[in-house]
Amino acid sequence: MASGITSGIQKALGGEPDVKAAQLAKDTKDYSKDYKLTSDYGVKQENTDAWLRVVSEDKQGPMLLEDPFGREKIHRFDHERIPERVVHARGAAAFGTFRLHESASDVTNAGILTDTNRETPLFLRFSTVLGSRGSADTVRDVRGFAIKFYTDEGNWDIVGNDIPVFFIQDAMKFPDVIHAGKPEPHMEVPQAQTAHNNFWDFQYLHTEATHMFMWAMSDRGIPRSYRMMQGFGVNTFTLTNDKGERHFVKFIFTPELGVHSFVWDEALKLAGQDPDFHRKDLWEAIDNKAFPKWKFGIQTIPESKENDFEFDILDATKVWPEELVPIRYIGELELNRNPDEYFPQTEQVAFCTSHVVPGIGFSDDPLLQGRNFSYFDTQLSRLGVNWQELPINRPVCPVMNNNRDGQLRHTITRGTVNYWPNRFGAVPPAKPSEGAYVDYPEKVAGIKKRMQSKKFGEHFNQAQLFYNSLSKVEQSHIAAALAFELDHCEDQLVYERICERLTDIDLSLAQQVAELVGAPVPQKAGKQNHGKKAKGLSQLEYMPKEPTIATRRVAIIIADGYDPVAYNGMKAALASAQALPFTIAPRRTPIFAAGESKDSGKGVKPDHHLEGMRSTMFDSIFVPGGADSIATLRKNGRALHWVREAFGHLKAIGATGEAVSFIKDACELPGVKFSESGDVVDSYGVVTASSVKPESFKEAVQMAKGAKEFVDAYTFAISQHKNWDRELDGLSSMVAY
Repeated sequence: MASGITSGIQKALGGEPDVKAAQLAKDTKDYSKDYKLTSDYGVKQENTDAWLRVVSEDKQGPMLLEDPFGREKIHRFDHERIPERVVHARGAAAFGTFRLHESASDVTNAGILTDTNRETPLFLRFSTVLGSRGSADTVRDVRGFAIKFYTDEGNWDIVGNDIPVFFIQDAMKFPDVIHAGKPEPHMEVPQAQTAHNNFWDFQYLHTEATHMFMWAMSDRGIPRSYRMMQGFGVNTFTLTNDKGERHFVKFIFTPELGVHSFVWDEALKLAGQDPDFHRKDLWEAIDNKAFPKWKFGIQTIPESKENDFEFDILDATKVWPEELVPIRYIGELELNRNPDEYFPQTEQVAFCTSHVVPGIGFSDDPLLQGRNFSYFDTQLSRLGVNWQELPINRPVCPVMNNNRDGQLRHTITRGTVNYWPNRFGAVPPAKPSEGAYVDYPEKVAGIKKRMQSKKFGEHFNQAQLFYNSLSKVEQSHIAAALAFELDHCEDQLVYERICERLTDIDLSLAQQVAELVGAPVPQKAGKQNHGKKAKGLSQLEYMPKEPTIATRRVAIIIADGYDPVAYNGMKAALASAQALPFTIAPRRTPIFAAGESKDSGKGVKPDHHLEGMRSTMFDSIFVPGGADSIATLRKNGRALHWVREAFGHLKAIGATGEAVSFIKDACELPGVKFSESGDVVDSYGVVTASSVKPESFKEAVQMAKGAKEFVDAYTFAISQHKNWDRELDGLSSMVAY
């Protein structure tokens, strides 16, 4: 059976299975009719529906405790849950591959970062931070970006986030920041959100959190997809090369698809309409072989230049501006296989920041130092002392040591000794020349005291730098996010203090928020804004190199009497560009084209009906013409709502033929123009063509701004993710949705 699974993996990946996939195959079974039902101890069962009992044809009697099958089934069910992660409880994951394009041998001798011939298997788990396992995907939160690389030298874990900084400098404060963000203790609300008194009380009183809460309130806090967010190692690690030279390093992952987010109303609605949106999105992309990819980069600083910056490079609340420390992209991460079963893989995977391989080490980053203890400790609570023997956590390289016994030990080690030194010279420590991990001989001097170095005391410069570097629309989103969060704080002291704190970042921002939330409007800056900007902080800088609509979900809305030329042509064009078209209609039974008899037995079976889905679940909508189809949609309030909501959420909208007037009725606003004479009009991302011919639809899509062909213009509008001009010009707020 294992060999069959290995073959399946090989077929799925289109080549030889990687070493981790082959290893996992030995612990994998196919749930199929080839098996008969058995107990955990292997005995086949004839009945799994009724407990063994005393019974007759006309009388029910007591159940018998002697039934081993009944007791085992209930016993196993009662113990299915393990302790939930305190943070990062809700997650989704996938298997993938890491490839190095450029050796970093000038700064490290780590094999995974120097050997360009390797393909390293990996497992990447995404997550929200604050919510429970049952919370929603699209809440405003930091997202976890944790990778386990199964290298030839052992497991290397990067336990990162989608934001490059954190709320605290010292791990000692971790329980406090999480307690403050979690549901308030007296009534256990709110779930998976920071819009409450305790969170913002902590943010004000703990000034080092200021930079991070600006990131969390930005669009980075509501990503469109796990596949469309950056990943950061957050902490400062070290690299050591063959010469014994040490560099400080930060790790960065930038998605091929660009960095994109929801608008807030969209994220709010999705949390109720489809709380599993992100995990389904990841699965769907991989299932369609649109494998997500990230560029892997490093920022490095020679040890000799550690103190050359105005900030401390070991401070996890600070970024290393790219103007000062450029990112060097040297590799690529690809996700290409979905898990076989959620619990033993996605739920039981366990990451540790302390898991590094030769050539990679730790800095004196005080947050990292504490994480190295905490992550190891939490796995003991969740999974037990032998957690590294679980298939998903097991290294692919040989493992041998004198760690023995403990609950749920799997490994059987033959031999008469289990210690070192021993009379047989068995299992001796390795030499550096044999690949042993060697700690860098760092010189340390200081006094024993609970304090940070002086540079750790500055908390506002980079909060200003981040805000200044954002586009106008991103800045407006931060103001709106803060106003939403503080509106949910009933304690006047809390929201007034935060408005006061915002004066340390930007006076105009503080004034906007104060006016909205009912706090005194400040008239003086607490700290003058330095006016500096840095590249790489605005996510609008991370559009794909070439316009793409790969994996974008497009809803094609039709009713009986739709135009089959426009429908079939657009569906084919979208599919050829690797988008995912979905047919939406008033019902899920077949829909018939103009001129097509309902008695033909043909028709198009929609993927969903209008009430079963919402526009929030798609990146764009397209409405083909057809007089009868449009007449039906005009009478359907939900169809009208789809169009208006998509317009309000800044999404590309396409329409042809009779559908142009329908779209015009839904969102006719000052300055929005529509096609009237057969020409293609793109106005604020609403792309219309009042008449189209079969040749108007082609599978060879050439996305371009100002394109003359409808398909090219519409797909380009989709590729831009959102039409921000709609918001900047006030149009999106003029539509009821």
